[in-house]
Amino acid sequence: MRALTRLATLGLVLILGACAASDPLEEDLPDMGDFRLAYNIVVADNMQQVPPSRNATGEEWIEVLTAEIDRRFGGYEGERLYHIAIHVDAYSLAVPGIPVVLSPKSILVISANVWDDELQAKLHEEPRQLTIFEGASAQSIIGSGLTRSREEQMQVLARNAARRVQLWMLENPEWFSIEEDTAAANAAALAAEVEAIEQPPEDLPPELQ
Repeated sequence: MRALTRLATLGLVLILGACAASDPLEEDLPDMGDFRLAYNIVVADNMQQVPPSRNATGEEWIEVLTAEIDRRFGGYEGERLYHIAIHVDAYSLAVPGIPVVLSPKSILVISANVWDDELQAKLHEEPRQLTIFEGASAQSIIGSGLTRSREEQMQVLARNAARRVQLWMLENPEWFSIEEDTAAANAAALAAEVEAIEQPPEDLPPELQ
């Protein structure tokens, strides 16, 4: 029995060791035409927490999302200024569950807007709402509530959110004077990354759909 316990413990340790979130900035960032980030605005008023969930304040979401948008978009040096505005609509940070039997995953819902500084106008009519999934390999087995801290869950979601915002922007290359074929190829590659990383749960609550 002790040997079996040690084996199970070792297996859990190996799983946990594989749970480090990959940094999306390890890959080459796609061409964004004349894009240069001006204001990076994140607000979290009226956000909804969907239980079961660990707690996170609006200020914490603002901090982590602002940092990840800056990391992903701050290096572009195009000739035209644009603003990215994010509103945190809802979130659920996975709580510790029973491995295999109950393995909840973390989810974030945001609304994104992009503004052209020179035109002083939004580049689309309605905000683009995006549902962001935490995703991971080992977490899909035992749930990130056991394998990641609250802060780690938020950072992974924020990084995935920045990637999803960029994918949406690449789907609209005319906003940034990106050559259409280049934008389409980069969008396809980024969409493949999103599909590989984010794994939507089957029992997604209506509030997060």
